Amino acid sequence: MSIVVTGANGHLGRFVIEGLLEKVPADRITAVVRDEAKAAGLAARGVKIAVADYNAPETFDGLFSAGDKVLLISGNEFHLGRVGQHKVVIDAAAAAGVELLAYTSAPGSLTAALADDHRATEEALLASGLPYSLLRNGWYNENYTENLAPVLEHGAVVQAAGDGRVAGAARADYAAAAVAVLTGEGHENSTYELSGDTAFGFAEYAAEVAARSGKEIVYSPVPVETYVGILTGAGLPEALATVLAGVDQSIEKGELAVTTGDLSRLTGRPTTPIAESVAAALKG
Repeated sequence: MSIVVTGANGHLGRFVIEGLLEKVPADRITAVVRDEAKAAGLAARGVKIAVADYNAPETFDGLFSAGDKVLLISGNEFHLGRVGQHKVVIDAAAAAGVELLAYTSAPGSLTAALADDHRATEEALLASGLPYSLLRNGWYNENYTENLAPVLEHGAVVQAAGDGRVAGAARADYAAAAVAVLTGEGHENSTYELSGDTAFGFAEYAAEVAARSGKEIVYSPVPVETYVGILTGAGLPEALATVLAGVDQSIEKGELAVTTGDLSRLTGRPTTPIAESVAAALKG
């Protein structure tokens, strides 16, 4: 039996692999990647490497075996039809008769267009008949802290989220939850609403960045149309900018402020507060 992680070279995938290495022997872990060279470090540590691409169904032929536990990390190629990509993995896993397929989904409370692909993937997974675990990951603290340069340059946190709040957690927290499901028992046909223990607003976030950086930072809420323009001006495709702005609208409605406790229960530790993520980013 192998624990197979797709998208293993990505940010979340790397955290998951590291967590698995602390729990199970390296030769029981298979990292599915597109670029084998980028996984050389994992291979050197004894992790099995499989080269496959969501856009090439044949590359998943024979990749899974009966008894495997699989983590399907959602793709980020919005323009290539993520549901179809995910179904490639689901179909291959179903054909092999894997023991469990866990999927990194979106919060059940999220109505923004970003959630559409996740809901459709969940439907495909349930229709497959596979034992499943839906890991409905909330928003990552790093969605904000990894892009601090413009905040520090302009002295402003700019969002279209009004007074909305985000129950965020660190990427490592969500990875630890996936590891707990992949290495634990009793997670078949489960749904976990994963989010931070506490929610923060963007005025608080701006104040935290100011306190940690020593710079004057304010929160500047803007209309959705303005935010889309800012994102496209920064080089994002308009379709993606619109999706991200839609998430901000959901934040304003409170859809990402839900705190269930599922994440800290699965990991056995408190989630990472935004202040800690800001401090880590500024040190980095």
